[in-house]
Amino acid sequence: MIETRLTRRMGLDHPVILAPMAGVAGGRLAAAVNRAGGLGLIGGGYCDAAWIDAQFGEAGNAAVGCGFITWRLAGAPEVLDHVLERKPRAVLLSFGEVAPFAEKIRAAGVTLICQVQSRADAEVALEEGAEVIVAQGGEAGGHGARRATMTLVPEVADLLAAKGSDALLVAAGGIADGRGLAAALMLGADGVMLGTRLWASAEALVPEGQIEAAMQASGDATLRTRAVDVVRDLPWPEPYDIRVLGNRFTERWHGDLEGLRAARATEGPRWQAAFAAGDAETGNPVVGEAIGLIRSRPPAAAVIETLVRDARALLDGGWRR
Repeated sequence: MIETRLTRRMGLDHPVILAPMAGVAGGRLAAAVNRAGGLGLIGGGYCDAAWIDAQFGEAGNAAVGCGFITWRLAGAPEVLDHVLERKPRAVLLSFGEVAPFAEKIRAAGVTLICQVQSRADAEVALEEGAEVIVAQGGEAGGHGARRATMTLVPEVADLLAAKGSDALLVAAGGIADGRGLAAALMLGADGVMLGTRLWASAEALVPEGQIEAAMQASGDATLRTRAVDVVRDLPWPEPYDIRVLGNRFTERWHGDLEGLRAARATEGPRWQAAFAAGDAETGNPVVGEAIGLIRSRPPAAAVIETLVRDARALLDGGWRR
């Protein structure tokens, strides 16, 4: 075990949080992470109330939380009310204004987690009373911004120290093994949030074809793009774009967004169908640079056990020159 402020304050065995990957982090995966000693968060990102309900059902009695894409939640605030009625373990907000929701989450006695992509974001999160701040580097899969994990995490750690804040700090982006966890703790984090490593776990809601393609890729094969949001007609605001595994679709459209908008009536259904079917040549797997460290799809419990064991060995002096 590795004991940190995160494990003590949130009653965890391990300083590991599941990234609430939209449509991927379902109830089964969230519950598996909980059983393994971490904190599971359902990926409620796009505020599909029926899907969220179904996934809480899949989680059973596990004390899981839920994550939201904040700009999307602004258009469906009733979904937050519905989730809070379930007394989730925590609610994570990312990619938008925290203020409209922070007081309601805290008043419900639910832990408020804010994921941030810059120091300025972290300052706002502190002002809004975030109990946990996730500093997400641009290496992460899915949506993010430009800062790197290696520099953003210690900068936010220094900010918390300068302000005398007792908020917890969690590192995200590019962390997939014990080396990443050990490094995050050395940078000043109290724990880590795992996305891509748990995307490639047995319980994740990912088609097999996407897994097969990703297992052969390196981090070099990923890119940040707006094409995947354009083809899905998702109005993601600046400064956020999405990191995915590149394929024929991004080769064609990454540099031609206006052309893609004009072709969306045909390209949109084609991309969506391919994504759902696991056709990674057209529907881009949503993974980060850490995919180059992953070559297996074990259960979530095995991922966490190995990650913590290896980090413990490194922290105890088992590092190699």
